[in-house]
Amino acid sequence: MGADYNKPEYYRNRELSWIQFNYRVLEEARDKSLPLFERLKFLSITASNLDEFFMVRVASLKDMVHAEYKKPDIAGMTAEEQLVKIGEELHEFVALQYSTYNRSLLPLLEQEGVRVITSHEKLTKEEADYVDQYFRESVYPVLTPMAVDSSRPFPLIRNKTLNIAALIAKKGEEKEKNLDFATVQVPSVLPRIVRIPTKAGVTVILLEEVIERNISKLFLNYDVICAHPYRIERNADLSIDEEEAADLLKEIQKQLKRRQWGEVIKLEVDDHVDKRLLKLLKRELNIKDQDIYKINGPLDLTFLMKLYGLEGFDHLKVPKYVPKKVAAIDPDLSIFDNIKKGDILLHHPYQTFDPVVDFIRQASVDPNVLAIKQTLYRVSGNSPIIAALAKAAENGKQVSVLVELKARFDEENNIIWAKMLEKAGCHVIYGLLGLKTHSKITLVVRDEEDGIRRYVHLGTGNYNDATAKLYTDCGLLTCSRMIGEDATAVFNMLSGYSEPLAWNKLAVAPLWLRNRFLSLIRREKAHAEAGKQGRIVAKMNSLCDKEIIAALYEASTAGVKIDLVVRGICCLKVGIPGVSENISVRSIVGNFLEHSRIFYFYNNGEENVYMGSADWMPRNLDKRVEILFPVENAALKEQVIHILDVELADNVKARILQPDGSYERVDKRGKVLINSQETFCEEAEQQEKGEESEAHPRVFIPMESLDGM
Repeated sequence: MGADYNKPEYYRNRELSWIQFNYRVLEEARDKSLPLFERLKFLSITASNLDEFFMVRVASLKDMVHAEYKKPDIAGMTAEEQLVKIGEELHEFVALQYSTYNRSLLPLLEQEGVRVITSHEKLTKEEADYVDQYFRESVYPVLTPMAVDSSRPFPLIRNKTLNIAALIAKKGEEKEKNLDFATVQVPSVLPRIVRIPTKAGVTVILLEEVIERNISKLFLNYDVICAHPYRIERNADLSIDEEEAADLLKEIQKQLKRRQWGEVIKLEVDDHVDKRLLKLLKRELNIKDQDIYKINGPLDLTFLMKLYGLEGFDHLKVPKYVPKKVAAIDPDLSIFDNIKKGDILLHHPYQTFDPVVDFIRQASVDPNVLAIKQTLYRVSGNSPIIAALAKAAENGKQVSVLVELKARFDEENNIIWAKMLEKAGCHVIYGLLGLKTHSKITLVVRDEEDGIRRYVHLGTGNYNDATAKLYTDCGLLTCSRMIGEDATAVFNMLSGYSEPLAWNKLAVAPLWLRNRFLSLIRREKAHAEAGKQGRIVAKMNSLCDKEIIAALYEASTAGVKIDLVVRGICCLKVGIPGVSENISVRSIVGNFLEHSRIFYFYNNGEENVYMGSADWMPRNLDKRVEILFPVENAALKEQVIHILDVELADNVKARILQPDGSYERVDKRGKVLINSQETFCEEAEQQEKGEESEAHPRVFIPMESLDGM
């Protein structure tokens, strides 16, 4: 009793935990049991992840340092201390990335007939002739070399662009004394991978090597002393004063341009860069040594995703999975008649996202549909949902859409959609002041023989038909009267200032969700203290909310058995004597991105199952509009529990959090191998065929503990 759960040593730093997650992704790139091209894909993902981490998280910490913000995080580290530790960790991480690329993946590619020319100096004469011709015809006309001298200041180097820096000297002048600086951007409008004709296999060279080889042709009256690629990343975290912004859409458009001018927070250079050139870049970009990354290989490994896309190498990839039909949906009935038969659970990407698209599409042309209301956080580039909403408005239906303009790195895309929807006659809302609307909800109001009926879709993932093939998410289609009333209240709250006095079924952040989670956790603690079984299983993307973690520690201390499936950041520590000995944490990194949020509470045998859009993070609980919804249908509840069950049984792609903060793979010696994602693929296929899948007994609640309850 009276234990202090606020001790910094009970918590792990958020940023260091994220780096551990990216190491788990890198492990997939290093996993020799995976097909080669899948390993390329995972290495590309680590690079993409790292870019966003620098532009947002590292940038945010630098802002704190500039503002002399000294308050420590939950792990007791100041922003300055975090930056030092992050820098140490990430230099090691980048070294391992390139060791994986150079020593493992490149030789294997060569064995499979894919030759990546690592330096233009290694070209044969025939290859060099082709590359030079390609430069003259396709590259040279696009390039804009920029020299720096007294009349031409150092140019703006754009965020995340690849550039080549050169030191040049006028022909005939003494080279060491009269050096000028010049830079040229590697054009993103051209393919970075240049394929060289070859009789057998595939030979490619990167565009920057082509330019570097021919760079002297850009400076005809000069000698090029040295030339090296470099790349910068800038602070891309938008700072918007919404109180002062008269027009949020215009303000965000203005801020997006400023991303190109943000403080330089990272410089990547070739590890053989000329010291004089590096000194000049350091000075002009105003960057410190600890923020410079010397790279042994090509800068920006995200190009590997393009390499992954090469045709003719399907044998080196995991076979493409095609999402299966939802067995509960009768194709001969309308989506509304299907929902009227009973709630429908959707599990993506194992099951197709089509029912969600059909829900909007059918509503847009159904003469009985009066209104469609929807929240949009991220959508695909050619979204069928957007098209259906626009069509619904053109058909005279009342269409209200909340487009979240502040969805990071999707702002530009969302502005385009918002304007298009407005032109079609939709009522478009740009979110709530000071909050991001992250909830995934659609309401369709339909006039039927027995009166008005409300149909609702609630989900854990975005309305993005493209990522729905890659992210694991769950959704619920229902015409429950109580959920329908709550959905109406949600949209009234979003479009006006109406806050309901109470909710029937939903819990909504930022006002009600935190307390709902805390009360559910504390109820399990109370059951355990009364000598009953206490059990919590929760699956999410990230866990870093101090109050939630402290509540979990309290429940664990009381004897509640807690299993957490947390893909990414986890600030909770396991194995603290007398505090977290009853808590286990696992992370699953596989072919699909784990994205669903599912919460199970045993509740003395009256099991409660919830799904929602929120992780256990302060931003989700306090600064966003999020929705938690119950799964109450007994059969569907069992299906959701089964999802958790299989993930807790995964011994192929799961890593278990250790007391020291590291993650270790499950010891699978002598065990039947269970890859949760493959299991769900197989089960979805069996269900589509109408076959009974093999029954899996529950494992996460020991059956003996239920005796006599």
